[in-house]
Amino acid sequence: MTKRHVSLPDGAEAGVRGFIDEVDERLSSDEDTCEVVRDVLIDLHGDREAWEAWQDGESVSRAERVRLQGYDPCNATLESEYYAEKDEDRFQRSKHLQWLWRQFDATPMADNVEFALRFRQMLGNHLFAECGDNCRFFKGISVTYGHNIEVGDNVVIHDDVHLDDRGKLTIGDRASISDGVHLYSHDHDIVDQTEVRNFHTIVGDDARVTYDAMVRAGCRIGENSVVGARSVVQGDVPDHHVVVGSPARSVRVKPGWEDVADDLEDGRLPDNQDGREIEYELPEDLEQFDEFQRDLQPPNRPR
Repeated sequence: MTKRHVSLPDGAEAGVRGFIDEVDERLSSDEDTCEVVRDVLIDLHGDREAWEAWQDGESVSRAERVRLQGYDPCNATLESEYYAEKDEDRFQRSKHLQWLWRQFDATPMADNVEFALRFRQMLGNHLFAECGDNCRFFKGISVTYGHNIEVGDNVVIHDDVHLDDRGKLTIGDRASISDGVHLYSHDHDIVDQTEVRNFHTIVGDDARVTYDAMVRAGCRIGENSVVGARSVVQGDVPDHHVVVGSPARSVRVKPGWEDVADDLEDGRLPDNQDGREIEYELPEDLEQFDEFQRDLQPPNRPR
């Protein structure tokens, strides 16, 4: 056992528990999510007095007005909001909860580990498609939508991890995702980067994806496996294997698991991406545009 139990003083614990329960109750009610997020962020950022003064008609500077309006997620846009294939109905609530998560991380309270882990666990219960018990979500985690993520029990996700759920992302029980990891579930065409394919990416039970690694869309990280630091995974990692490098290859089986682990010829990871593609259709009335405005026709080559 490498950890010890830490607890807040009784007074601080009562305040934390009361606040988290209050936000959880409001998010579970029929109350407008934008209003809940706005109120929570105003108070967490210490702007209640300025907000009420503005609402009472007092003059504020242009910069202060932008700041006060920005607590309401309906007055903000996210990168994923521009993605054409997203589920508009599901995205609206996810956007509001994402905004609360991100702006909470911008407050000093995000560094109070005992408070912040429990606050993000509560938000995960509302934001993710599934969120298990006793998860630990650290600071700076970003998601694409949130509603296409399934997280098991006792999962730990460390600082500055990106969880791309443009397709679908599943993280199994007791999985560990280290600092700076990027888990992708979408890919771009090699010729026309505006053409996007979405996939189901899977991290199995008890798997570890270590520091600064990247997992390509549509890969499966096997149960009880390890992805080495700064590795680039472009295929399926078999159960119980340890993979390292760019592109990642298997270098060994975890000690004690040799009899049940599959053999892997030359350490190369099998590519099963196509079998995990998630098809989608764009709305017929969608007004598409190419933000790059390029001519993608290859030049004529003389014979």
